[in-house]
Amino acid sequence: MLRAEDIAWRPEKDALCVGEMLRHLWVSEEGVRRAALDGNFSYYEKRIPQGLRAVLGTPGTLAAELAQLETVHQETLRLVTAFPPERMEEERAHEPLGFRRKIFALLLGINEHEIHHRAQLMVYLRMLGRPVPESINRR
Repeated sequence: MLRAEDIAWRPEKDALCVGEMLRHLWVSEEGVRRAALDGNFSYYEKRIPQGLRAVLGTPGTLAAELAQLETVHQETLRLVTAFPPERMEEERAHEPLGFRRKIFALLLGINEHEIHHRAQLMVYLRMLGRPVPESINRR
């Protein structure tokens, strides 16, 4: 429902624009997945002390950001499917960051995070004057 011309739109000067939000979704998913499955905390080591914009980079076109989001998500699905289920209770910790989570909790957090930002994008669409479909048919 997003259009190419929406990529730089933001509701106010300090909010993420559409492109930044899409980029944030895939950059975050990739970083959280690496922490969960590989114990690689490089995303958090930069994100936590320096803030979100430190890990974002510059968004590309709408098509490029959507394609990268799909690529990262498919890779997450592939890697999580191959991950031994009996290891999901293992804990990942990074003491200097005060970070301690179980693998399954990190992975479930990816879903919650995506839901949150998809809802934000629905609000953006409404602010742009575009009706969005209701999740429930209200007759």
